[in-house]
Parts: sequence; structure tokens; C-alpha cells
Amino acid sequence: MTEHRPRGLHGQTVEALASRILSDEWGEGAVLDLPALREELDISLTALREALKVLAAKGMIDARQKRGTFVQPREKWNMLDADVMRWQTAAADDPGLLDELTEVRSVVEPAAARIAAGRASDEDLESLRDALADMAAAGDDPEASVQADLAFHRRLMAATHNNFLMRMERIIAIGLAERDKLVHGTSPAEDPVPSHRKVVDAIVAGDPAAAEQAMLALVTKAQDDLEKAQRTRPSPTS
Repeated sequence: MTEHRPRGLHGQTVEALASRILSDEWGEGAVLDLPALREELDISLTALREALKVLAAKGMIDARQKRGTFVQPREKWNMLDADVMRWQTAAADDPGLLDELTEVRSVVEPAAARIAAGRASDEDLESLRDALADMAAAGDDPEASVQADLAFHRRLMAATHNNFLMRMERIIAIGLAERDKLVHGTSPAEDPVPSHRKVVDAIVAGDPAAAEQAMLALVTKAQDDLEKAQRTRPSPTS
């Protein structure tokens, strides 16, 4: 997976501040010393405040008179924000987070496949077939495999033609990308084409029940692969 790099001073400042929150260097309720931060980061107070506005919009910090700027409890964070999700998955070895994302997938994607079976256009079907072809062409290339897998699941959500489900794509993509990085990084992955083809075949056939079951089986297998990868993953201290 291509590493994300923030662009410009603003993006770098936001990421630097977020990393301190995610690493628990600044725990819940911690009050930020803005003048000290400005000097440490060598930025203007205006630039620092602009970065803090971003984190405030994501629910990670808040500011009150007489209290100052402080870290919000995790339950206040905007967990559906793409940056918050990416930061959380990258900041710590937290298998529980990936498990939660898989639970979301198990609820959303089978339903999406069922809906797509009744709504997918010819263009959608061709797009899904292209994604299958890209999976087959990726072979043992982990990066290409991850990108092809992401493309398939994005196109599935698009084939629902449901604006709300289509917005769920970013959650599915982040969880799937982190899962794929771990699975592909610990052992040779099984050929993903047959399980994904079953989903496409059911959608092409216009069979909602079969599409839903095929996708549920795919997500269940993905969770099994993730658990296996987590068990065999080398310890950070080894």
C-alpha cells in the first residue's frame, strides 16, 4: 500500500499533532500548551490554530474558556472521518480496531451485494469484471493485489447506486487496505479471484440472495485470514 504523506506545512502539522493524541502522549483531557507547541514546531500561532481547527472538526480536541485546548475522549471523535480512521489504524497495533472494521464490512457489504444484484448497470458489471481481471493479473504482487481488491469493493459499492452506501466506501476501503497489508505481509495469500467471482456471477444473474451469501462468505473468509495473519505475525519485540 502506498504510504500516505501529508502535503505542505499545514498537513504535516495536523499529522504531527494527531500522532501525539493517537500515541497517548496526550491522553484524554490533556491540555495543550499552545505557545510551547508553536515554538517547538517553529510555526506561527495562526498556523498552529488552523491545524487545531482541523482536529477540532474531527472531534479529537475542543477548546473552552478557562480550560484551554484539550484532548477529547475517544467516544467524541468522528470515527467515520477518513483521516481519523487512517490515523488509528496506522498509530497502534490494535487488532480490535480491525475486527470492528470487519464487523462493519460484514453488515454493509453483503447488503450492498444484494442491492447491486437488482440495480447494477451494464457499465457496473463491466467494471466489476475488469476488477476481477486486475486481481488475476496481480498474481503474487502484494501492492497490485491490494489495489485490485480495493477497486473491486469500491465498484461494488458504486453498483448499489445508493448515495449513503457509496459514502461507506471510504470506511470499507480503509479497513480492507489495513487488512490486506497485514495478510499479504505475513504469508502468501490465496487466489482471491474465485470468491470474488462468485459475487460478480450472482450480481450478473440478478440473484440478490446468492449475491448476499457470496459476499458474506467472502467477508467471513477475510476475517479468518486476518486472524491467522495476526497469530503468525512476528512480535514487535522479537
